[in-house]
Amino acid sequence: MIRILVVEDEKPISNLIRLSLSKEGYHCTCAFDGAEAADILERESFDLILLDVMLPEVDGFELMEYIRPLEIPVIFLTARDDVADRVKGLRLGAEDYIGKPFAIAELLARIDVVLRRYQKCDMVLTAAGLTIDTGSMQVWREGREIALTRTEYELLLLFVRNPRRALYRETIYERVWGGEYPYGSKAVDIHVQRLRKKVGWEKELRAVNKVGYRLEA
Repeated sequence: MIRILVVEDEKPISNLIRLSLSKEGYHCTCAFDGAEAADILERESFDLILLDVMLPEVDGFELMEYIRPLEIPVIFLTARDDVADRVKGLRLGAEDYIGKPFAIAELLARIDVVLRRYQKCDMVLTAAGLTIDTGSMQVWREGREIALTRTEYELLLLFVRNPRRALYRETIYERVWGGEYPYGSKAVDIHVQRLRKKVGWEKELRAVNKVGYRLEA
């Protein structure tokens, strides 16, 4: 399981990140200041660190000096939108820099990119007769490759990573398309129908009344 350390002193933001990442199958540990984060890093190992810049005790830039020899990828999270700060963070070795406020969908996408870069993601997934290579973004069924659009592929991954969980249309739209779900939109339903036919999941990918969809496999 991918282990992520979230270093964020604002507890509502920290809790939101933790809950969102846990739903995606990540294991999260939270620290609320730089000194606490350094103590945790002495005891535990992580695949990724989400690091706020403005922290009590030891700020994010100072903590980055401690993290760098550990060779753990870091994504900075900050409300400071100064170009000089972004440049400083990247020069210290951060992989990415996200300004607050941010959409959870964007954060998840950037985490995925960094984990792929470090080859820390599960490269091959299997579900309900499908084999999915997340490195090459290829999908096979019984040795036959299935051609999916980028949206269909992202939709497929969302269901595979959340088996037996009812996903609201609003959640599906936010995770795959990004942004707020347009009231009355049929985008989710249309793409789910197409995905079902392409991958042969007419029985496995079921509609949940007044909610959305659930992958039974």
